[in-house]
Amino acid sequence: MRKYILRRAFELLIVLFIVSIITFLLIRLVPGDPAQILAGEHVTEKILEEIREKYGLNKPIITQYFIWISQILRGDFGRSIRTGESVIKELFYRFANTFELSLFAILIATLVGVFAGIISATKRGSFIDYLTMTAALFGVSMPVFWLGIMLMLIFGIWLNILPVSGRVDIGINLTRITNFMILDSILTLNFHALLSILKHLILPSIALATIPMAFIARITRSSMLDVLNKDYIRTAKAKGVNERVVIYRHALRNALIPVITSIGTEFALLLGGAILTETVFAWPGLGRYIVGAVSSRDYPVVQGSIIFVAFIVVIVNLIVDILYAFIDPRIRY
Repeated sequence: MRKYILRRAFELLIVLFIVSIITFLLIRLVPGDPAQILAGEHVTEKILEEIREKYGLNKPIITQYFIWISQILRGDFGRSIRTGESVIKELFYRFANTFELSLFAILIATLVGVFAGIISATKRGSFIDYLTMTAALFGVSMPVFWLGIMLMLIFGIWLNILPVSGRVDIGINLTRITNFMILDSILTLNFHALLSILKHLILPSIALATIPMAFIARITRSSMLDVLNKDYIRTAKAKGVNERVVIYRHALRNALIPVITSIGTEFALLLGGAILTETVFAWPGLGRYIVGAVSSRDYPVVQGSIIFVAFIVVIVNLIVDILYAFIDPRIRY
């Protein structure tokens, strides 16, 4: 296991190195001069040159890359061209919001998806099976932004029981310790803020969970059907073992490996790709931060954000691989 983790850590460095090169080059292929965007239209060439000199934009690309990558290796992600704020500080703040949203979404998707997949597999060919798989197909096909708007319309405007945007009610003060607002509200015993934060999480979490939920339900059903046809399952049933014990102790555990892979992949995608949900619900997360940076050619933010997301995705995949060995003792690295 130790050798495997070291090998994966080495692969992680290679992946991040390749991602850094691709990101660095791609953002510079986007039309537009960040100095011009920052300074506005009616400025002199001298001012533009001063801005380029300040941010190192007038240096050769290869020089810019080595300066940037050396800063990254020292933990310095630079400062935003647009706001002047520290990129790493903004990343941690935005990532905490996206992480809480993604975590709630993947919890909803996992609980509902796995349960729906089990019910569908054990009731194969029944009305419940067709209903569950139709709902899963609908979930995969439904645009997230449309679902988000419908949820806002029903629960936020017609029923008026849940907030439709933002992170917390206006006027609530919360002392920031870790940037994770749920954790901070618990640490400071601010339960009024905690309730408001959880209420703001419900609608975007449901909207974001829809597609992963559908994938997880379909994979769980497929994996369960495969396991339920194994000889040891038939033997257990023939020996009179309780149906629930057969399904949840013998079948589900062996069917979980592809499901865990799917959960890990979906969680990693949510962490880096909740852009539509964050935009619809005005969620101050990482996705909106990156989109705004791309629009303004904010090179340090775009490069730093993508490296950060790539690092998180690789780490999540590594954790999923390690979990395999705990779920299935037959797997050895």
